[in-house]
Order: sequence, then structure tokens, then C-alpha cells
Amino acid sequence: MTGQRSIAVVVVAAGRGERATANGDPSPKQYRKLQGKPVLQRTIEAFLAQPEVDWVVPVIHSGHAALYGALKLEGGERLLPPVTGGANRQASVLAGLTSLSPRRPDLVLIHDAARPLVSPEVISDVVDALASSDAALPVVPVTDTIKRSADGRTVAATEDRNTLFAAQTPQGFRFPQILSAHLRAGRVPREFTDDAAIAEWAGLTVALTPGSTRNIKITHSEDFARAERLLGGEKSMETRVGSGFDVHAFEAGNSVWLGGVEIAHTHKLKGHSDADVALHALTDAIYGALGEGDIGKHFPPSDPQWKDAASSIFLKHAADLIADRGGRIVNLDLTIVCEAPRIGPHVETMKAAIAGVCGITSGRVAIKATTSEELGFTGRREGIVAMATASVELPRED
Repeated sequence: MTGQRSIAVVVVAAGRGERATANGDPSPKQYRKLQGKPVLQRTIEAFLAQPEVDWVVPVIHSGHAALYGALKLEGGERLLPPVTGGANRQASVLAGLTSLSPRRPDLVLIHDAARPLVSPEVISDVVDALASSDAALPVVPVTDTIKRSADGRTVAATEDRNTLFAAQTPQGFRFPQILSAHLRAGRVPREFTDDAAIAEWAGLTVALTPGSTRNIKITHSEDFARAERLLGGEKSMETRVGSGFDVHAFEAGNSVWLGGVEIAHTHKLKGHSDADVALHALTDAIYGALGEGDIGKHFPPSDPQWKDAASSIFLKHAADLIADRGGRIVNLDLTIVCEAPRIGPHVETMKAAIAGVCGITSGRVAIKATTSEELGFTGRREGIVAMATASVELPRED
């Protein structure tokens, strides 16, 4: 990559990102975490890591200012303040380009935030191609046989896949030319699917450069799993298992909290917080897998701020520790021991509540209920016992 010309990067992150729900996380995809780091942060850092890049300007959705502000980005003056995007991708790119006009960069790269695994080689090849072309587009060859159909029911023709390529980003341009082309394109009744298409329409020469099969675009939930696997190849993972055990006695009341669900009962559970024995056991199991002690270490019962607190706060803290370390919860297994109340009718609701707190699917949560056959304190209906096991994956430290 040459450093003789000034280079700016527009990172397009203005979409709502609603199609790629992953592990029960409702956040827009560009702010969802991949091995503990938000997608958009990974993408921006990929360009800030290139010393030849002078400026990076993110284009974000008008409702995502708080989400963007929560990112831990260190770019100094090279990272420009975010720009608010438009009604579609084309309008968002134009907003980013317009914001760069006072700086008048020689070259500009336009990149989708949803491609966080872009490599330095892909970036360099695009920039190098701009020495002899108006624009540059990273591509990968199409390997599937492609059929054409006018009605979606019968084949009209088979395309020659040797002439077909799948487009990626970043797409590179000489700044004055692509800004002019975008301004003109915004005045015609056509929506362009990418910036290279605008360059083609404007009569610019677009060179092809090598893309990468790793440079995937995260669009659907399964793409997150694929990206996690690709990132896992950079650092091997190990599985850890933790266990948790908790007991709470009954006291006067009319409901109990179990597994994040309030259940009508003749008593309530006694405790400093809401005494959700099930969530306490799960939380300790996760802390155990992390080697992080127990609930009392992180949320001392002597601290008045946790008086009557929802135990979901504790569970979320434990789950967030896993994400912050670049790991993931593989599964949670919970056993509740009591004579009453009946647990069975509430199992699915509990699973959904636990999954929502931990950012996983409910299929990764198992809940079993049993009695102690009227033996011991649980058999005498004096309290409830919960036992839990947590299996997590974390980057290997040795």
C-alpha cells in the first residue's frame, strides 16, 4: 500500500441491522459482539490498523448514537466524528463522502460495517489498483453454477461462471470522481446496490482485485456463527465447566422468583435480593467456569444497593464477563429441587428468560425439576435447592 496519497475510509453502519438476530440478542448487528468485541468496532479497527489510512468516518443510524458512543475506540484525530446516514445505503454513503469534502482526500475506500473480517491484504490491493484505475473492487470467483430464470420457475439459461464474480468491500475510488458520481446518481430514479455500480454508470473504469472468502458480510444469524468460527481460527478455544449450588428458605409471602419468573405461591423465598435460587445457582456456575469466585464476591449481601435486587442483574454480569473475554456460553443446565410450587408449567418461560439475559438461544438452556420425596428440609417444604452447571468456551490463555 502506498502512502503518497491521502486516504479516507467511509464505514457504512447506518442500517437497522434487524435481520441478523443472534443468540437472542436484539441489538443491531453492527453493535453485536463477536468474541467480545462489537462488529462495528472490529471493522473500524481494521482500517485504523493501516498506517496509510488518514481518516475513518463512520456513518451511523440516527437512533444509534448511544450504541456508537459505547464503543471502545482509540483512533485519535484519524477517527472522525460519526455522520448520520440517510434513508438507504446510497444516501448514507453520500453523507459520508460529503462530510469528507473539506479534507479533500485523494482516495476514498467505502466499506460495509458488516464485513468485520476484512484483511490488510484486501485493503492494500484495492489501494494499489487505484494507481492505474478510477476505481477498484475486491471480488471472489463464483464457484456455484448459476442459472438464469425470468419467472423463477423454469431455467432460461446457464451462465458462464468463469465470467462471474461476487463483489465485496472496501471499494476504492478517487475521491473527486466518486463524489461527483454519487451526486449525479442521487438525481436519477434508480437505486444502486453498491458504489462500484455507480462508478460503472458514471463511465469510470473499475478494476478487479482479489477479495477473500474470509471477508464475509454478516446479514443473517448464521453468519455470526460462521464469523465466530473464522475468528476462532486465530486463537484456539477451550471448554470450561463450572457448577453452582444455592439454597433459600421460605418465609411469609405470596410468590417466589425462580429462573427469572414470578410464580404465585403460599410463601416467598428469603434473601437479600429477590432470592431467585435458580438464577443464583446459574450465576455461580458461570463464575465457576471463569474462575471468578461467587455472587458474594461481586454483589456482597452487606451492600444495601442489592437489597431486593432482581437476580437477573447478577446473571447478566456473569454472562457479560464471558463476552468481554471473547467467549461464549455453550449450555446451561439447571435442576430445581422442591415439593412446591410446581415447576413444570413454567419451564419454557424460565428458559426464555434465562436465554434472554445471557444472550443465547433457549435451546442452550436445560431446566429440570424434581422433589426430594418429602425427605429433608425441601421435603418439609421449608425451602428450595437449585443446582446448576455451565459450559463455556473461552480463548485459550496458555
